[in-house]
Amino acid sequence: MVNDLAAVQPLVLGAILLWSSYGKLVGDQVPARARRTALVPLVGKERAVPAFRAVGMIEVLVGLALVLPPLRLVDAAAATVLAAGFVGYLVYAKIAAPDSSCGCVGSKAAPVSWRSLGRAGLLLAGAAFALTATTGWWTVFANPAVIGVAVVEGLVFAALSAELDHLWLVPLRRLRVRLTHPLSKTAGTYDVPLAATQQQLMRSPAYREVSPYLRSDIRDHWDKGDWRFVSYTAAYGERAGLAVFAVPRLQYEPDDVLVAIVDDETGKTLYKPRLVKREDLLPMAN
Repeated sequence: MVNDLAAVQPLVLGAILLWSSYGKLVGDQVPARARRTALVPLVGKERAVPAFRAVGMIEVLVGLALVLPPLRLVDAAAATVLAAGFVGYLVYAKIAAPDSSCGCVGSKAAPVSWRSLGRAGLLLAGAAFALTATTGWWTVFANPAVIGVAVVEGLVFAALSAELDHLWLVPLRRLRVRLTHPLSKTAGTYDVPLAATQQQLMRSPAYREVSPYLRSDIRDHWDKGDWRFVSYTAAYGERAGLAVFAVPRLQYEPDDVLVAIVDDETGKTLYKPRLVKREDLLPMAN
């Protein structure tokens, strides 16, 4: 049974690495993702994007080697070295560039945290375990227990991925909040406390998308109609800016929060995530 569990690890690891490579290789936002990572202080601004893509290519090669027959010890060894490199990089990022984006998996930005470190540790443990396998995953995958272990590993990896929170954690939080009605005493007669707005804001996809650029706590806020506007000092590249969020004032709808980063001097839009759908955010803020 132990060998069967070790044998299925290359399949799990290969799938994770192939998924992880997506955000490093696909899409026109790859350069922006690379520049938000700790690769900038590590290898320099000019080399950050090529290094980011190179890591993605290595993940593809190692991932395919793990998934495709035949079984080779060198595949698991390469995965172990790669996973150890991920752990070392995340420790470096946490110390040298704590405000940087992880740049680990998917296309969404997420800061380096205990979850990303735990995820890399899980990857390293799985790769080391795969070194002990004597048979390929395709010879044991019909075993229901092996399938169950592979599924559980995938779910644990997903739970440790902040990039996937919008798929399961955010909906659960929204359901909990709707059941407990945190604004039921303020939405009608009373004004909504700023703390309630901030809580909704910090749980929104918009906030997670631009959080690597924020450089202050709430700087200013004002209400207009059903919206509360909240501003933060921000930096996008080498430009000083202002991150302006539009938050539903009388409802708890984190997915409806809007954001744009504008130049502090010219007012020109520096960054507007794809999740922003309303073109009147800046005119309303002004």
